[in-house]
Amino acid sequence: MKFFRFIALMVVGLSLAGSALAQPLNERPRNSPYEEKLEKERKIIPYDHLREIDVFWEKRIWRVIDCREKMNLPFVYPKRPLISILMDAIEKEGLPAYSANDDEFTKQVTASEITSVLSSRDTMFTIDPLTGKDTMIISESVFDPLTVRKFRVQEVWIIDEETSTMYPRIMGIAPVRDVYDPNTGEFRGESDMFWVYYPDARQVLANANAFNPGNDAIQMSWEDIFEARLFSSYIVKESNVYDRLIESYATGIDAVLESERIKHELFKKEHELWSF
Repeated sequence: MKFFRFIALMVVGLSLAGSALAQPLNERPRNSPYEEKLEKERKIIPYDHLREIDVFWEKRIWRVIDCREKMNLPFVYPKRPLISILMDAIEKEGLPAYSANDDEFTKQVTASEITSVLSSRDTMFTIDPLTGKDTMIISESVFDPLTVRKFRVQEVWIIDEETSTMYPRIMGIAPVRDVYDPNTGEFRGESDMFWVYYPDARQVLANANAFNPGNDAIQMSWEDIFEARLFSSYIVKESNVYDRLIESYATGIDAVLESERIKHELFKKEHELWSF
């Protein structure tokens, strides 16, 4: 009698275990050997409070992240590039976006306004060889996230007198896309899309994983990428009395040297903090 009772308990236990391990048919399969919770639960690390009276020196810098450089390839990871994360946050989570030429974050734009600029419709007329009549052809261009090959970053470098440290605070990010002729496919140039105020976007970036080329198990967020400065970039502007870009007064190798000069001035300013 005890033997049959033991067999019955074994059958019930195996059936319960099987039901627990089985994947419900109406749920999406989990493409991982473990449950991934870190991406959704990750929180941003708040900045230390900075008082105006403690800011001994500051300089505003604009730089460009070129996604074609090897170090910046995660920015255009085909499965989920950074531009898709920002666009989803603007459309679905209400992340504020600002006009492409507004790096002071005063003119807000809606998701529909951004989408209307990205998707265009062109009309052209051609002669039908059979009838000899003009025929109108409508061509529509759909936004391709992989056409975003650059990101502009606006940041403020600060010397904090209270802690005797020099560090940058990112203020904004602006994606830059390549523009092509919808009829010929010919490259037309680059176009800024919009600005995102970085402090508003930090939580969104913290909850979005970035591709880690070294280890799939180490989940880096996009906030980690920006805060740890795990990207390559070059300076295109510093705050100046003319409010102009480097390209407006220098070209070619002169522009490169000017960018390096500004970079060296920042390094020298930090080095002088510890010179006696």
